[in-house]
Amino acid sequence: MEPSLATALIIAVILVVKTAVLELREPGRARREWAFVRDRAAWAGGCLTALVVGALGWTYGGYGAVAWALLAGLLVAHVMGRRSAR
Repeated sequence: MEPSLATALIIAVILVVKTAVLELREPGRARREWAFVRDRAAWAGGCLTALVVGALGWTYGGYGAVAWALLAGLLVAHVMGRRSAR
């Protein structure tokens, strides 16, 4: 497995574990953390980011760049979802 791909997967797992810990501490927190999943504007921004980063990074990094592009799209959607919730 490519080291860059493994690093992106580890970061994604850390985000999921963080959500689980927050849910254990405060019930209902995970629903608020992942509310961006139902936000169309957040999805559009995340998909656009993933597409651009993936297209530009494919020539340099191959599959590792695609994994990072998906992670970047997820994080952009998360940030956009938080802004629209306010």
